[in-house]
Amino acid sequence: MDLDPQWLWAAGLGLYVLAVLWLTKIPYDRMVARGMEPIRAVYYNRKIVHMAAGGVGSLMVPLVFTDLWFPLVAGILFSLLTYAAHATGLRMFWFQTDDNRNDVKFALSWLASVSLLWWLLGNPWLAILPALFMAFGDGVTGIARNLVVRKRSKSPIGNVFMFLVCAPMGWIIGGLADPGIPEWGLLAALVATLVERYEFGAIDDNILITAAASAVLLLGVAVGPVL
Repeated sequence: MDLDPQWLWAAGLGLYVLAVLWLTKIPYDRMVARGMEPIRAVYYNRKIVHMAAGGVGSLMVPLVFTDLWFPLVAGILFSLLTYAAHATGLRMFWFQTDDNRNDVKFALSWLASVSLLWWLLGNPWLAILPALFMAFGDGVTGIARNLVVRKRSKSPIGNVFMFLVCAPMGWIIGGLADPGIPEWGLLAALVATLVERYEFGAIDDNILITAAASAVLLLGVAVGPVL
């Protein structure tokens, strides 16, 4: 019996994500050695992980998987890994902090949005769109703020960059639905950009971005094209 290539892709992408998590210690060490405040280096690294692990991993899902169980299990394992690092005290300090567990919420948000949307809509491209907003959009947002404000903040400058990144993704991937709903993808990008500025206790921007964008896409599929 031939091995399903999805297993090979799952294993390869799992190793890739682990490599990203560990190799980001290199830029952390270099940034700190050059005099950067450690917490700023952590936030840069967190956004690198967002994009290199979460973003690239999301883009690969519809390209290599035909069964939603593979990203579902991968999301569970990634969530458990990040949570265990906090719970055991073996925190990956170059991108994890002891004052919040937003990296765990990122993994859980990725898991929930990708799996639920794929299950409900049957379209893996639409399923990854909120995750792409969270990974690339919020990733660019954090880097822009860190460069301009030089600390963790909710400055609107970050949201400008986020929308510039998310808008074309929303339009293009929304157009891959059947029928195409690019205008709903664009609206999802706008809503995700707006809610990124807010946090409500344990509900952080990762949860808000994926939940809000997912709701817009579900509504868009139900209503259909409006242009």
